[in-house]
Amino acid sequence: MPETETTNFGTISFAPESVFEFPNGLPGFEERRRFLPVQNPQTAPILFLQSLEEPSLCFTTLPIWVVDPRYRLRIVDQDLEALEFSAHHQPRIGAEVLCLAVLSIRKTGTTANLLAPVVVNLKNYKAVQAVSPESGYSHQHLLFPQEAVAC
Repeated sequence: MPETETTNFGTISFAPESVFEFPNGLPGFEERRRFLPVQNPQTAPILFLQSLEEPSLCFTTLPIWVVDPRYRLRIVDQDLEALEFSAHHQPRIGAEVLCLAVLSIRKTGTTANLLAPVVVNLKNYKAVQAVSPESGYSHQHLLFPQEAVAC
């Protein structure tokens, strides 16, 4: 079983078929294409996406429905192609794709990117960050608005 060294988790053993493959990389990280999903029972449902190419690169994510139970996924044709779905077929969250909101943790509050979720085809683990500018969602959706008011 292969292993990878990480900054946050130490050495991790993993099954090669569990790797999420981003054919086009991620915006801002185009050269980073292979990520290992890492989940810790103490922090569930948080899912970490650990880069296999860069030990210090790790994204913190939540399943999109944890953030917004009524989330409506819209994927552009180019991203559908990268995921290996037919054009104009909007896959179903949970049945066909895993949909994750990337978190930004700051002193001003934790936000989730609903504008551009990470979408993973559950059959082949091809993945994209599906930017949908006309969706009406924000890239800085405040997770705990009541805490922000209290600050």
